[in-house]
Amino acid sequence: MLTAKTKSGNIFNLGNNYEKENLLILRNMEEFFCPVCGEAVSLKLGNQRIYHFAHRSGAICREIFENETLYHMKGKLQLYHWLIQQRISAELEYYDPIIHQRPDILFHYDGIKYALEYQCSPITEELFTKRSKTYFQQNYIPLWIIGSKHIKAKRSNVFSLSNFEYFFLRKTKDGQLILPSYCPKEKQFQILSSIYPYSIKNAIASSCQRSVHNTGIEEILEPKLFHQFNLSKWTYETESFSINWSLHPNPIQTRFLREIYNHNLNLYLLPPEIGLPVTHSLLIQTPAIVWQTYIYIDNLQNKSPNALIDLKEVERNYNKRIKRNEITIRKIPQLADENSFIAVREYFIQLERLGMVRKRSETMYQLQHQVFVPQSNREKEERRNEFQQKISSS
Repeated sequence: MLTAKTKSGNIFNLGNNYEKENLLILRNMEEFFCPVCGEAVSLKLGNQRIYHFAHRSGAICREIFENETLYHMKGKLQLYHWLIQQRISAELEYYDPIIHQRPDILFHYDGIKYALEYQCSPITEELFTKRSKTYFQQNYIPLWIIGSKHIKAKRSNVFSLSNFEYFFLRKTKDGQLILPSYCPKEKQFQILSSIYPYSIKNAIASSCQRSVHNTGIEEILEPKLFHQFNLSKWTYETESFSINWSLHPNPIQTRFLREIYNHNLNLYLLPPEIGLPVTHSLLIQTPAIVWQTYIYIDNLQNKSPNALIDLKEVERNYNKRIKRNEITIRKIPQLADENSFIAVREYFIQLERLGMVRKRSETMYQLQHQVFVPQSNREKEERRNEFQQKISSS
């Protein structure tokens, strides 16, 4: 804890950079109490950790507030100073007795009240959602920032993201999907955007790193990010994943492989129109190459040129796959209002750009030509080259 109440009821904030000598004098003169449970707390002024308040053994809320890591305390202290330096009204560890919650930082900006939660340890989706809803009910806008130590870069623009990390994904006013994080060691923000998962845990993404000293609040609330998607990298990662994925399949994967075999398809010889990157594919936990194969089998494979494709029927087939646990939806609390079928709609937009289908109405497409399925590696390579030329010119 970095804040406590004095005997007179005032909040004392250690984030205000007091000298140790002054704090030693104050510790001998003043009594401090937890703003949450009201029990006495001790002012710790050691040399190994940040100066902080600690509950005594057996305190009611000791377990809640005593498990903070040094990484967490440094991070929220730096974020507090970052806001103060921008002359933004902020309170460190403000406790709201009405909702019984204490965001790391409460601040007001542009007429809006924000609850900044700097999360450095995993929590459940239920707790994440509960906290967020409670903030909204009290007219706070929750601003969740994850500790950057959770964002694992595997190689250039490839990141390993667990379901927990996806909790922090949010949509900006201009529709960008971003995942903000902060590292107190490097003293910098990292913002992932253009996140395209090609497997359950791995995704291609753009990464923007900004020093806390050169970053304003608007650049975190509404960052302006520009990127260029690398289709060749996506193709390479998707194909590598498919090979590794098929070597040791689990029962669900085995069921998928058996089904595509029964439809005369080969995982290694799928047409390039299957497994396309779409913006909202991150709403679907099932890899893109799998759910798009299902879309192809259920709605495109047996259609003749000029046949109509009703998106309502596509959605019914899609929901059947979900009910059978063949397609899994990713739970992203801050995008809970988004319907994952938007990713399927984006897939058809991609197919329209490639000239495979033609849009007839909001819910109706017409097949222009059947998908050519390669029968050999040579044919696959030829189709891939043709496809990449087509998509680069579309």
